[in-house]
This record gives sequence, structure tokens and C-alpha cells, in this order.
Amino acid sequence: MVYYLLSFSAELENLTDLQPRGGCDDPTYPYYFKVKCESCGGVSAKETCVMISEEVPLPTGRGTAHLVQKCKLCGREGTIQMITGQGQPLTLEQSQKEEFAKLMIFDSRGFALTDFSFTDGWKVQSLAGTIFDVDLSAGEFAEYDEKGECPVGIVNLRAKFSVVKKHERRGGKDVYYLN
Repeated sequence: MVYYLLSFSAELENLTDLQPRGGCDDPTYPYYFKVKCESCGGVSAKETCVMISEEVPLPTGRGTAHLVQKCKLCGREGTIQMITGQGQPLTLEQSQKEEFAKLMIFDSRGFALTDFSFTDGWKVQSLAGTIFDVDLSAGEFAEYDEKGECPVGIVNLRAKFSVVKKHERRGGKDVYYLN
């Protein structure tokens, strides 16, 4: 099993706290990305979609996963389980420092995760407190904040998958850190 951290960054103008509409653990936010088979190296032609609220039974009958899929080239089966409680909104301070915010951890067996796609279903708050529902599928967002009397915007969206290690804590929640 390999744990992948999906993190993201963007240039925020007069905005802060960019995250999926229902928070970083939004059960209905669809994550779209491509998968690469760890057996044959084949990359999916189409993006795969996973959501926290959708689980399917594992072929073994013991448990569930958010995705069970076969490689179209070699037929090897892979699974993905989403690990909630690790994400955080992207703040203006992180944006100004060009830092990435953690969004989600994926426990992937049989697949490497690549090429995350931003979609609709995001929210962000202006520095004056106005909440905007945002569609990031075009790669940017621009609006005017009436309350703050200033332009607001999001550009230069970036996402990356990084392999992380799991550290189990006694009596507390698990911690994931970069290799």
C-alpha cells in the first residue's frame, strides 16, 4: 500500500480559505485524477472519480473502498481508500509564500495517482468576509467583492501528489509525513 497526499496551491487575490464547498472532508466533492497501473505502467485514458460518500465492497468481501478498478491493459485490480481528517484550506498567507495546503490522503493499492483536475464545488472567503462559490474547472476565478469594494481572484492553480508515510500514534489520530 502507498499513501498519496494530494496538496494544492494557487495565487489568491484578496481571498483566503480556499477549499471544497463542504470543507476539506466534503462527502460530495468529486476528486478527478488519472491512475497509473503499478504492474504494467499503463495510464488511464479517462479520469477516475472518487468521493468520500461513495464506497464499494472489496472483491474479497472484507471491507469497502472508495474505488475498485481494473487496469484496462493488464487486468490487474487496484483499490483506493480516502483518508479524511488531514486536509486544510489554502490561506492567503500560504498563497503568498507559494506553499501548498494538504487536501486529502489516498491509500492506494495497485495504482499510482497522477494529474488531479480542479472542478466545480469550491468555496473561498474574501478578506471582507464574503463567501464565494467557485468553479475552478477553467483554471481561474475572478469576481468583484461588493462588501470589500475590491477585485478578488484565483489564478495559477497547482496540484501535486506526494508519497507520504503513516505514523501511528497511541491514543491519537494517525499522522502522515513526506518521505
